[in-house]
Amino acid sequence: MATPSAPRTTIKVGTRRSALALRQTELVIETLQRAHPHLTFEVHAMATMGDRDKTTPLPALGKGLWTSELEAKLASRELDVVVHSLKDMPTSLPAGCVLGCVTAREDPRDVVVFSKAHQEAGKFKTLKDLPQGAVVGTSSVRRAAQLRSKYPGLVFRDVRGNIETRLRKCDEEGFDAIILAAAGLLRLNFGERIAQYLDSNTEGGGLLHAVGQGALGLEVREDDQEMKELLKAVEDTPTMIACFAERSVMRTLEGGCSVPIGVETAWLEEEEAGQKKRKLRLRAVVVSLDGSQSVDGERIEEIDSLAQAEAMGKELARKLAGMGAQQILDDINKGRASGAALKVGDA
Repeated sequence: MATPSAPRTTIKVGTRRSALALRQTELVIETLQRAHPHLTFEVHAMATMGDRDKTTPLPALGKGLWTSELEAKLASRELDVVVHSLKDMPTSLPAGCVLGCVTAREDPRDVVVFSKAHQEAGKFKTLKDLPQGAVVGTSSVRRAAQLRSKYPGLVFRDVRGNIETRLRKCDEEGFDAIILAAAGLLRLNFGERIAQYLDSNTEGGGLLHAVGQGALGLEVREDDQEMKELLKAVEDTPTMIACFAERSVMRTLEGGCSVPIGVETAWLEEEEAGQKKRKLRLRAVVVSLDGSQSVDGERIEEIDSLAQAEAMGKELARKLAGMGAQQILDDINKGRASGAALKVGDA
């Protein structure tokens, strides 16, 4: 008869080496430590392919550029759990690995950061204030594609690097503004650089955020029941349900983080027959790279399980596909297969 293994006393936590990744890992460990004071948490940080390659456009690097090397260490039991920015996680994980939990979400919206010169002058408050030909930096084809359709007079240029590097480039390398995720800036205490929040209701032209943006995904081995139980201390069920719906949209459309799929979720209180019901609103958009074509839609449903969230996302994705979203994505993939680079600065 096999002897049960002793409970672990040390948990090996994997993460990327960037300041943001380390800060996000600290936040997770702080909560886990309060819930499990008898455990020791060791941080194992590494530079992934996406961190090392600073020149290749992100779309050309393919899926898993921020996650695959950490997942290999998880599978080989060198790590017990990996803390990811959920937006960096492919929607299909390696065999034997699962999304153990999703934490409470920081603000998921994208934001505008003006160069320090513009910020100090106070001339521009929003993107629509920028003149024709103003240069806006982003490494995301999703952001550039959506913004091209609403701000055709702006010029988009690729900007790579961690948050601190991108802020420096914005101030020193000829950018009028850059687009970043609010969550990263807020977690690293750069909130004072945020000039404008962008969402579906933004005056002048909104922006739907990346799938999973603002949330942290904790990846574990599928058979590690002990670790799954430990992670319940940091799980946020409403965020996890919303993010599963978002990820289902992307998975159904077979898109990755390098294609222009934007989403937006919100929990709504609606009254039906005198009773208040909590429903999830899921919005999604697919945009061509040049911003000339877009397909969008939304669903509002009463959702209380991950399975229902998956089904909701799949149904919305199928609706979008039938409206022309699949053709947009197919055209993008054909361009990639023919060797056409997906560069933010194109068009």
